[in-house]
Amino acid sequence: MLLTKKMTSYLSLFLCLILLFNVLVADAFTGTYGINYGRIADNIPAPESVVTLLRANKIKNVRIYDADHSVLTAFKDSEIQIIIGLGNEFLKDISVNEDRAVEWVKINVQPYLPGTLIRGIAVGNEVLGGGDTEVWEVLVPAVKNVYNALEKLDLSHKIEVSSPHSEAVFDNTYPPSAGAFKESILPYMLPLLNFSKQIGSPFYINAYPFLAYKSDPSHIDLNYALFEKSSGIYDAKTKLHYDNMFEAMIDAAYFALEKTGFEKMAVICSETGWASQGDENEAGANVKNARTYNKNLHKLLLKKKGTPHRPKMVMRAYVFALFNENQKPGPTSERNFGLFKADGSIAYKIGFRGLVPSSASKDFVLRGGFWSSQWFIALASAVVLTQFLDL
Repeated sequence: MLLTKKMTSYLSLFLCLILLFNVLVADAFTGTYGINYGRIADNIPAPESVVTLLRANKIKNVRIYDADHSVLTAFKDSEIQIIIGLGNEFLKDISVNEDRAVEWVKINVQPYLPGTLIRGIAVGNEVLGGGDTEVWEVLVPAVKNVYNALEKLDLSHKIEVSSPHSEAVFDNTYPPSAGAFKESILPYMLPLLNFSKQIGSPFYINAYPFLAYKSDPSHIDLNYALFEKSSGIYDAKTKLHYDNMFEAMIDAAYFALEKTGFEKMAVICSETGWASQGDENEAGANVKNARTYNKNLHKLLLKKKGTPHRPKMVMRAYVFALFNENQKPGPTSERNFGLFKADGSIAYKIGFRGLVPSSASKDFVLRGGFWSSQWFIALASAVVLTQFLDL
């Protein structure tokens, strides 16, 4: 009888662990720290090596900008949550009818489940406020069709649908309490926000203190942009003080949402980062500042705290980016946002471990020891749970 009680106790504990595990992975974001895995490059490691790198550094959230099948295959059984992208170039086609969205999901999502933890689909990126106003008009129909496709395939309860925005959607962000959407954006933004509220999606914003500083270095305190000690700013309307620009940007988004009736919607930063190299006219783009920004951001996110205006809403962010991307167009900074160099080694020290080529093969191993995937298979479910709760 005693043995039966012990067995029952162990079984109950195991079932609780599994239940909690399933609850955790139901969200599109575990913890507070994620990274953008851009691949506009011809010299970065294979997706399988990227999985090794991410797992070793306990990065549990990844966002990619497409639905590349080799990437989705590599992430199978990795326990890393991934948001995939439906590119802007597909929005017009997807918006035409729901069947096309269903076909896209059947090809790019369904075959990889449940092994690959696809937890979100980002429909477009920085559409509103961009130069192609025709795409503005098809964004909401595309988002709705993708969601309805997931509904038809019984996946909407597992996969979040969203659309990340740039700072171009705002008319004002300074001080944070003045945050407001542009009037020209509202006819397209309001229907999107209404639908996001209906399906329970957060508001995703790409927030870059680097871009703000680069555009006006003579009036913006570099230390304020880098999370370093500074006088910060004071918002007289709310009587709130801001020690860094990142939190001010997030709160500006919250205020803009409040002014349009969406005060309960969460804000998640879908992109933020700092360039380690830039052109002569790109102020602040250097290794020292990139290291300072990313190290301080990582420390801040690990505290699991909120903003001055929303102290109970824990900040979450995807850092841009995993690698330097040598084929990205635009200024030099665009090709130098990576926390890791193209060969997988660290771009600068902020506490992560990099990859180095193996002398025995073309594979990559981790600097400091090989990261065996077999070890993960052997781990008990309690250890798996601990890893999910680390960040």
